[in-house]
Amino acid sequence: MAQIRIYIARHLCTAPRPQKEADALAAAGHEVSIHGMTYRADFNERDAAIAKNRAWSWSPAVNFTPRNQRIAWQLARLSHRAAKEYFTLTRRIQADVWGYATRQLCHHALTASADLTLVHSEGGLWMASLLRQRGYRVGVDFEDWFSQDLTPEQRRARPVEWLAQQEIKLLQTTPYALTTSHAMADAMSEAFHSPAPAVIYNTFPESSPPPPCASPADGPVRLHWFSLVLGPERGLEALFTALPRLMGNWQLHLRGEVTPEYRERLLALVPRTIHPRIHFHEVVSAGELPHRISENDIGLALDVSSIPSRNLTITNKVFQYLQAGLALIASDTAGHREVMNRIPQGILFPANDSLRLAEAINFWIANRNALQQARQASRQAFVEHFSHERQQFKYAELADQALTS
Repeated sequence: MAQIRIYIARHLCTAPRPQKEADALAAAGHEVSIHGMTYRADFNERDAAIAKNRAWSWSPAVNFTPRNQRIAWQLARLSHRAAKEYFTLTRRIQADVWGYATRQLCHHALTASADLTLVHSEGGLWMASLLRQRGYRVGVDFEDWFSQDLTPEQRRARPVEWLAQQEIKLLQTTPYALTTSHAMADAMSEAFHSPAPAVIYNTFPESSPPPPCASPADGPVRLHWFSLVLGPERGLEALFTALPRLMGNWQLHLRGEVTPEYRERLLALVPRTIHPRIHFHEVVSAGELPHRISENDIGLALDVSSIPSRNLTITNKVFQYLQAGLALIASDTAGHREVMNRIPQGILFPANDSLRLAEAINFWIANRNALQQARQASRQAFVEHFSHERQQFKYAELADQALTS
């Protein structure tokens, strides 16, 4: 049995992939803990509920939620902003350029003994670099292709060349390297002339799924999109531009945190007569989310293809739609094509093409039998090809290789 520490730069409840990693490694007999950063009291409650009765432990390395830490939280935010501005002006890298608590997380990892330390973020690469210099074993989950992520504007304050250098070093030196799709793994291997990371889909268990809820024949077709945050560069502008072209009886259900300004920006794209059909919902717990998803008919995955990382990845929403038996309409990214090769009833449309998106939605609004068949095909593909049960053994294999290397 080895001691394995997993580091995330956020709350546990916002990190489903590390949870599944911890489950698999603990099931293989390892002593596993997850460490992150907390700043919201309501999310602390969700974190505790998730960690309860698990075979691994959750122990935040940094906790900004107590009243006496409010000033520290404000200082951490200012430090992150200052580090980004400093890099933009000087091209010099400070730890806080990566996030709100990178220094503290690094200190925790360097002072807490572990046989294997696993990281999941840009700041995690900074941590992995320091740990490797001290002779620690490290592993990395490329949840994104960090050096090829974000918009051009956002990348100006990111040391992307340094990130690429660390990605190459990790791919060449650690057996424990994984990512979210074969499209991503192949692209990284080709770009870096390195071994490809292993692929573990960002998926969910097959067992105990919520029963799919078929909409009444005379009821609205319910469209669904969700994420932690509603914001730009997620295809939502194209969706709202498509809504006035939709025919028949439909509703749109969006779930995630949204600012009043962005909500009004989206609603301004459609006539007021359509507003009653559009429903914004709050984020719910991970345990409740599958049930809320299953109340819908069509899952929308609208990721843009212009950002390489987002073009190549497969987000967790895709697999949650399939788990719940929703028909899938997805933008034509490399990652989505990888999934759709197993789901011929799914529909791909050119990313950000609102006209083609409207045509895809209208097809299923007008053809309820085809919609139901597509829902059944989604669930079948999930069970046969994508469920977490078909992925989880890879974590232990990678850990064994890293621990004996």
